[in-house]
Amino acid sequence: MENVLEVYHRAYDERFPVVCMDETSKQLVSETRVPIPLAPGHPARFDYEYKRNGVANLFMFTEPLQGWRWAEVSERRTRTDWALVIQQLLDVHYPKAEKVVLVMDNLNTHTIGSLYEAFEPTEARRLAERLEIHYTPKHGSWLNIAETELSVLAMQCLDRRIPTMEDLKREVQAWEDDRNQTTKGVDWQFTTHEARVKLRRLYPRLLA
Repeated sequence: MENVLEVYHRAYDERFPVVCMDETSKQLVSETRVPIPLAPGHPARFDYEYKRNGVANLFMFTEPLQGWRWAEVSERRTRTDWALVIQQLLDVHYPKAEKVVLVMDNLNTHTIGSLYEAFEPTEARRLAERLEIHYTPKHGSWLNIAETELSVLAMQCLDRRIPTMEDLKREVQAWEDDRNQTTKGVDWQFTTHEARVKLRRLYPRLLA
C-alpha cells in the first residue's frame, strides 16, 4: 500500500509517466423483442427477456495527472492479450517515455512472463525494460485509479444492453474520446502518513 501511495505523490515527469491499469468484463446482450420507444409521458420500455451473445473483456489504462485514459476491448483476457495491449501502450501511446510506471493488481496474467509467452525474447526484454511495475496489495483495489475509471465507464456507457463486440467498441471509443477531450484527472490526496493513522489496524503491533 505504501509503495503505491508513494508512487502517486511523485512529481509529474513525462519521461516516467504514472499509468494505472485494470480490466473488467461485459456481458453482450441483445433484445428478443423490439423495445417500445420513448413517448410523451412514458419512458422507453424493454422486454425482460434477452439473448446472451458472449462476454467481452475491457482493458483500462489511465494517466491520472494528465487526465488521459485508453479503453481497449478484446475477446479474451489471456496472457497474450495483456502482452499485446502493453506493447501498444508503450509503442503507440508512450513511445518517448523512458519507462512507464505501471500500477495494477497482481493478476496472474499481469507479469513480465506474459511478455515472453507472447513475443520473442528480444522483444519481450525490450518491453520489460520500459516498465516499472507496482502492484496493488491483495484486497487493495481501491488503490488502483483505473478501477475508478472503470466505474465511471460502467455508469456512463455500459449500464445498458449492448449486443455485439462491434457495438461495444464503438460505444467505448465514443466515451473515451469525450472524456479525454475534457481531460478529467484525479487529484489523489491520501498519503502514507494518513494511512498509518487511519489504517493503523492493518499494521503489525510490535511488542515493547
